[in-house]
Formats: sequence, C-alpha cells, structure tokens
Amino acid sequence: MLPKKRIAAVLEHRPVDKTPIYQAGFSSRVASAVLGREAYVGGGIQQYREARALWSGPEAHREYLERSRQDAWDLVKTLDLDLVRPSYWRFNRKPARRFDENTFLFGDENGVWQAMRFVPELELFQVAAQSEQAALTVEGIEQIVEDLEAGAAVYSPKPEDFLYLTAAQEEFGAERAVPGAGIGVGLPYGEPAWLEAVALRPDLIGRYLMAQADHAVKIPAVMRQIGIPYIMGGGDFASRKGPFYSPRAFHELMLPALKKVSEACHAEGCYHMFASDGNLWPVAADLFGASGVDCYYEIDRRAGMDLSRLRDTYPGLTLMGGISSETLHMGTKEDVIRETRSALTAAKAKGSAIIGCSNQVVPHTPLDNFWAMMETLHNER
Repeated sequence: MLPKKRIAAVLEHRPVDKTPIYQAGFSSRVASAVLGREAYVGGGIQQYREARALWSGPEAHREYLERSRQDAWDLVKTLDLDLVRPSYWRFNRKPARRFDENTFLFGDENGVWQAMRFVPELELFQVAAQSEQAALTVEGIEQIVEDLEAGAAVYSPKPEDFLYLTAAQEEFGAERAVPGAGIGVGLPYGEPAWLEAVALRPDLIGRYLMAQADHAVKIPAVMRQIGIPYIMGGGDFASRKGPFYSPRAFHELMLPALKKVSEACHAEGCYHMFASDGNLWPVAADLFGASGVDCYYEIDRRAGMDLSRLRDTYPGLTLMGGISSETLHMGTKEDVIRETRSALTAAKAKGSAIIGCSNQVVPHTPLDNFWAMMETLHNER
C-alpha cells in the first residue's frame, strides 16, 4: 500500500499491509543528526530563527522560509513516514531592537514590550523581561470574546491562505498523507482568569469556545479544495492528574463546540483530529464518543492513555502516537525498543492506529534511542 492509502485505511477502520508511522515533532538537534546538516525545524529555535531572519531583512526571511520548508519535507522522506508534518513553529513578528546574538525586543520600548531570549542548549525562545501589564480579569475576557465573535463572523478563508499546505500537498499528495490545520478549540490556561471564568462566567466561556468553532467550521471546505481530508485541531487542557476544569464544564461548554466542528468536517468528508496531552479519561465519553472526533493524537501514555484500552473502549476512534517523549529522552535503548514494540503490538492487534512519538523528540534525546525507535518501527511494523 502507498503511505497515503495506509492512513486512509486506518481512519476508515480497514486493514493495512503494515502499521503506518509518523513523528509528531523534532528538535533541531535530532533532526540535524538525521539530515546530516543543521535542520531548520523545531520549536522555540525556529521562532528565534524567524525573528533573526526578519531582523536581517526580506531576503533573509525568504531564505528562512524556504529552508524551513525543505528541511521539514526532507525529514519525512529520509525517515519514510506515512504522515507528513509540513511545517514547524513560526514567530512572524519583526523585532524592534536586538540586544545581543540571542536577545530581541518586540513592541514599543516606551510602551508595551517584551524582551525574548534564545536558550540554545534547550532550543527555547522565551520571555526574559516585559513591560508591566495589568493582570487579565474575568471582565477583560468579555472584550476578547466580543472581538473573537466579530472576527469569526467575517472570516472567509481561501486556499491561498494556506500556501504551505498547498505546497506540501503538491509535493507529497500522490504518495503520502498531508494533514491540514485550523480547527483548534480550547481555553488558554496560562492566566488564572480563564479558569476563574469557567466557574464564574460559564456563559462567557461558552461563547468563547463557540466563536472558535464558528471560525473552525469554515476550514474543512478549504482543506477539501486543497485536497486534504485530515484536519488537526484540539488544544491542551489536561495534566497527568486530569483536565484543568471539571467534566461537567467540559460537557456543558466544550462539547457543543467540538460537535459543531466535527459536523462541519464530516459534511465535507473530512476527519476531525484532536490533540491534547494529559489524562483525558475523566472526559473520555464526551471527547472520544459524543463529540464526533475521529482521531486522537498527542496520546500521553505516561498519563494512562493506553492504546489498547482506548481502542477497546472507543472502537470508532483512530489513534496516533503510543511512544512517549519521556521514554525516548530518559529511558534506555531497551526501554525504547520495548515501548515501541508494545505500541506496534497494540496497533496490529486492535487496528486503526498510527504509531510514533506522541510529542516532540526533545533536544537531548540520545541519538541511539531515536534510531532504536525508528529501526523498530520500520523492521517490525
């Protein structure tokens, strides 16, 4: 079977010749070892590279975009993955000032600003200092919601808004599966006001989530025009202890928005793919059953999201992942092989699964561990 046929088969719950594989993401360090050159992929390091390129001028930014696209594509080809990751993190904001090689200022130095610093050994690009800002309040969320509702009402996406996906589909579409994007629904959790509003103003949170859904429902028709039936969405909302808000809040606030997105995807013949880390069992009946979500990825094995149990409990759900970033990073080579084999065994016994590292292959992952995973995937799938 062609890789794209394998992906289609597992989403349709049909047999495959061998288990399809993918990788959710790569640090630049590991990707560079794979490609034998500095690889323009990753998380914070890619954001830093884009800031640096924008500071250097239009030609440098054009080169950054082209190199980033080519390296992402070459990783897929070199590792012979069935599912394509067409792009990595972006940070399309031109700095206002450069302090040193790794530190940039964004915004108005005399008003609202952020200084961001790149930490090479961790591949992070993070806030080092910023101007004083009033903490977000529940009242302040109301304006955010009104702006989001107004934006969703006039949003009219077109294929040319997704040129990176169009290019990836042209490059890979005849052979491999390219996933789309743009249907995420979720709550920010970095500021306490959002979780306070879940309890104090559930009506406001319901409007916020539904406005995201109103935005997302316009995406599937555009993805179909590009030729992409698989659309990645979701949004982190849990730790290993469980969701950040109650199952009741999920049922009353999140579920209606997710249903709306699923219905829009299915109306266009597309699949709704949902991602979140953490222990999702407390809301599993709603998330993996009632919502209409077709595929679950970023599966957090160490939070108890077991492939076999998921497949047995939700036979209509396709699964992506099964190998923990933590095992790759902190485990022995034998641990990695054991976990990879365990995921493959579940996939072959239960079906409807795409196996790989559920999240980022982090910067200090031992290369022997990474290659042990890839060799096991290719030799035993």
